[in-house]
Amino acid sequence: MVVGYKILVKKLMKSALSKTIDNFKTSLPITLAVLMLVSLLSPLFQKFYSQIFTGNYFVDPLVGAIAGSFSFGIPFVAYVTGGELLKEGVSLLAVTAFILAWSTVYIMLLPLEIAAMGKKFAILRNSLNFISSIIIAILTIITLRFFQ
Repeated sequence: MVVGYKILVKKLMKSALSKTIDNFKTSLPITLAVLMLVSLLSPLFQKFYSQIFTGNYFVDPLVGAIAGSFSFGIPFVAYVTGGELLKEGVSLLAVTAFILAWSTVYIMLLPLEIAAMGKKFAILRNSLNFISSIIIAILTIITLRFFQ
């Protein structure tokens, strides 16, 4: 009984390893292309952040979420960038929406996410995170004003 179990486990592991290698071969070119695109475009967006925010409390969270969605970064870097934007006079509302979208919405990685998890899931996840970043930014500002 134990010998048969070991043979079955060995076959399953070989099958899983084979599928993993095939998935890796499929996603590697997409991953490299997306990373190169992100590396080229992110610095361009960062130069214009202080210019695209107008100070309008209705437009800024939308612009912040859009800019964050097309940028790409890890939260740690987003906090530093957010601090710099605040120093340049960008509203906290816009910066909050920007950081949330930057950390959760990855338009640049959408082709990779579609390949890995499916089109419907990727679009739904990114759409919900985009909308949530605007709503959470507004609620954050309301909460801060309430407690001041």
